[in-house]
Amino acid sequence: MLVTGFPAGMFQTNCYILAQDDARECVVVDPGQDAAEPLFEFLAKSTLTPTAVLLTHGHLDHVWNAYDVCEKFGIPAYIHPEDRYMLSDPGRGIGPTMQPFIAGLDFIEPKEVIELADGDSIERAGISFAVDHTPGHTQGSVVFRTRVEGENGPLDIALTGDTLFQGSIGRSDLPGGNHEQLLQSIADKLLILGDETAVLPGHGGSSSIGAERKSNPFLAGLSGSK
Repeated sequence: MLVTGFPAGMFQTNCYILAQDDARECVVVDPGQDAAEPLFEFLAKSTLTPTAVLLTHGHLDHVWNAYDVCEKFGIPAYIHPEDRYMLSDPGRGIGPTMQPFIAGLDFIEPKEVIELADGDSIERAGISFAVDHTPGHTQGSVVFRTRVEGENGPLDIALTGDTLFQGSIGRSDLPGGNHEQLLQSIADKLLILGDETAVLPGHGGSSSIGAERKSNPFLAGLSGSK
């Protein structure tokens, strides 16, 4: 399976593309600010066509180009209902200090939006994704999990958005954020995963559950048996 991505925009938000080997279809995760142009260039060169946009949460730096991608390919966006309002009104999710940054800009919800629920299973482009609701960074944050065939056998992947980073966790000081809830989500939904599970976060480099369990200072004392 192809799993690739690139950081985009002033927030350097990771946009991911996943596709089965030799497939013509793919899934796009979190096309944020300035992600559309490099994404379209990559898709044209690789002859891949997206079948869905998956959104880990509704913050502007993750959904900025969702409408453009969905409109170009006529595909749906998946998002948790708690964060859906940010697709058309992102200012409500970023707080008053950042709202002037988007003053005068219009944001439109994609024509087809499919709401996610905890425990959902999504089948797109021949890939199966499990959905875990992980509120705390936002109330509608989710993690998408899938399994890929690697050189050394099957590998579980968790696309964690802004819930868990390499060596850190998501902020909880924006509207809808809750620090204790975020830690509980990580303990309940991520620390129960195997150590080899790859962590593909919304910002920064990749990691693994084992590495974060061992060295992430924000996770000290959190329970989560494998």
